[in-house]
Amino acid sequence: MKSKNTVALTSAIQYDYKGTSAEAIQNHYDDGNEFYRLWLDKTLAYTCAMWEENEGYDALETAQIRKLDFHINQARAKGAKRVLDIGCGWGSLLRRLVEVHGVEQAVGLTLSKAQTEWVKSLENPRISVHLQNWAEHYPEKPYDALLAIGVLEHAAKLEISQAEKVEAYRHFFSHCHQLLNPGGWMSLQTGAIENMRREDFSKFIATEIFQETDYPRLADIVKGSERIFEIVALRNDGKDYARTCKAWLSNLKANRKAAIKLVGEELVCRYEKYLSFCSICYHLGTTNLLRITFRRIDNPRK
Repeated sequence: MKSKNTVALTSAIQYDYKGTSAEAIQNHYDDGNEFYRLWLDKTLAYTCAMWEENEGYDALETAQIRKLDFHINQARAKGAKRVLDIGCGWGSLLRRLVEVHGVEQAVGLTLSKAQTEWVKSLENPRISVHLQNWAEHYPEKPYDALLAIGVLEHAAKLEISQAEKVEAYRHFFSHCHQLLNPGGWMSLQTGAIENMRREDFSKFIATEIFQETDYPRLADIVKGSERIFEIVALRNDGKDYARTCKAWLSNLKANRKAAIKLVGEELVCRYEKYLSFCSICYHLGTTNLLRITFRRIDNPRK
């Protein structure tokens, strides 16, 4: 039986989802857990790390944990009763929330079957995971904090119009607003296109790596969130992503033979091209890595 709050959530959000499908997500993330374990660090975090100056690639795990703690702190999630992680991956953030930061219940969403099975295998009673799109997530009650790392890239497809993209981002933020308790905070991390033509970057990514995916612009995020969330803090850490991609590429090359044995040389070559291409784009600043802290506007104006 649904609570009154669940009914309110359901009735408040009615729209046509314009983001990445489950099939497209699974086409990428379900390439195999063992494949990703070869070139990610022990946390299995598959998003940009947070580096300190002069750290080498061998500090990847430390940099990833630093990133997790940063977002947890920005979302004011420490000691919370219930926290939602949209796009939870293999559960590194979920584990950090309950094992280090005292969260009572951490809930993760992913469209990857392989990631869902991995998180369930942790068998932690304080962690739950749903094979579910964020747009279809209607909990029994709202969350105290929300984290969305590497999610906004999947909120709008490449081929839709600019107006539809902004509408898609607005739907994302509107739904996140409904998912949060009054006064709740959200920490978001996303790649963003700024100083290059969208088609020069996104077409390669959307056709060869992340199907049905597009990177937002900062202006799109501002338009999508205005009057719904207050932007409290903003960081552009593109150089962090350049270094992260280089670290991943170094690991992949070091384990190339094992990777080819698992997934074939064609796929390994595609990932090498992707990681090399992205490291250059982030280093040059043609793409950015945005870390944004949002505070829920409890009485949003239309």
